[in-house]
Amino acid sequence: MKIGIKNKEFVSMAPKMANRHGLVTGATGTGKTVTLKVLAEQFSEIGVPVFLQDVKGDLTGFIEKGSESKRFRERLDLIGLESTEFTTYPTTFWDIFGKEGHPVRTTVSDMGPLMLSKLLDLNDVQTSVLYTLFNYVDDEGLLLLDFKDLTETINFVSLHKKELSDEYKTISSASIGAIKRKLMVLEQEGIENFFGEPALDINDLMVVDNLGRGMINVLASSQLSMSPSLYSTFLLWLLSELFEELDEVGDVDKPRLVFFFDEAHLLFNDMSDYLLEKFEQVVKLIRSKGIGVYFITQTPLDIPDSVLGQLGNRVQHALRAYTPRDKKAVDTAADTFRQNPAFDTAEVITNLGVGEALLSFLDEKGIPSIVEQAYIMPPKSKIGPVSDPETLKQYIGMSYIGNKYNQSIDRPSAYEMLTQKATRLAEKKEKEDESVKRESSKKASKQEEQSMFGSILKNATKKGRRSASPMEKFLKSTASSIGTQAGRALVRGILGSLTK
Repeated sequence: MKIGIKNKEFVSMAPKMANRHGLVTGATGTGKTVTLKVLAEQFSEIGVPVFLQDVKGDLTGFIEKGSESKRFRERLDLIGLESTEFTTYPTTFWDIFGKEGHPVRTTVSDMGPLMLSKLLDLNDVQTSVLYTLFNYVDDEGLLLLDFKDLTETINFVSLHKKELSDEYKTISSASIGAIKRKLMVLEQEGIENFFGEPALDINDLMVVDNLGRGMINVLASSQLSMSPSLYSTFLLWLLSELFEELDEVGDVDKPRLVFFFDEAHLLFNDMSDYLLEKFEQVVKLIRSKGIGVYFITQTPLDIPDSVLGQLGNRVQHALRAYTPRDKKAVDTAADTFRQNPAFDTAEVITNLGVGEALLSFLDEKGIPSIVEQAYIMPPKSKIGPVSDPETLKQYIGMSYIGNKYNQSIDRPSAYEMLTQKATRLAEKKEKEDESVKRESSKKASKQEEQSMFGSILKNATKKGRRSASPMEKFLKSTASSIGTQAGRALVRGILGSLTK
């Protein structure tokens, strides 16, 4: 894989070592995006699919051939190339929001509570509540698929804690409220488009065309990157899916897929120690499954040391040392290379031109090569966005992937089941309330009857000198029958008429 050129000699990366991960760093405007494009093209040509993010909206040009302009000719002369072969590449466009590519979805259950807690930026207590909610749907055998499944589960458990087992009665109402508020914010950002079915099948990322070229999967990220939490969580989730779903293949001649993390600093901002530990494990172990992970960011300081030490292939563009932190970043970048006695690495880093870089790749034995100063190879597809947006729209419309993902599916899941359960509980409570009301009414009527009979009998006793009238005899006889349902019913009816 020809990545750079120096004195008309190519600086190449060994495909066998490409799954040992990599790092592309450099200040804004120094050429990182073009390097990303060249890496993607080179991987595609050897039959390796890639997944990358189009943060700036200028990576749609893969579907158009490059062209030789005056500036491009000057560039070829500078790096010592007579010509280059322009071509297009097989590309699939994806978009969480479904606007600039095929929809990317996953289910809430598939994302899991850990990723979801990161997405929502929950504290430890709120995270434990979220885990409890997931336990509840698991215990109940409910499908937690889309956004409304999640919100309905939260609402149901919040409103019916008393009817649930002791495990759920202790759920903090304050934590539930905080989770609901954060979900409302994400809903306004369009997160409901991300959760649902059909969920992304990772095999659809690992496609090779009929010419043996790997598919370049481009995730539209201009809008997505405006929500750093969603952006980073999605990429973490996707990497974890690859890790969980793929079988181990050991050492391979070339990767099965290369996964690029652009704007990598967003991944590690506010990442909990527990999640960072899990991520480190994934990066370390995923190479045995044939996956290469490449981080693109401004300085090596953006990457935790525990992750940085696992990145064997390096491309370092220019950095500027204007502040003490900038100077530290330059020194850190220089220290990560196997030094070249021909130059001072730290000094060269601050003087690299646009499109120049320091390159160091692992050789066939896995040993880092001595760092070399070189020019990055020119891309073969169009640099920048596609010329006509309508061309991109038509290209996406013709993709076979659209038949699988463009139409969402809404099958019965937690929302429907819990809605029905809530209705049954409400009906049951209504019947219980009516029963209690009837019993209270019966008790009050009995007390009223007894009071009325007592008053009548007392008056009748005072008139003991005269014989009891037929009505009084009847009342006395009826009073003795109180305690039986028939007697009370009879008395209520007659007394009612008497009190009128």
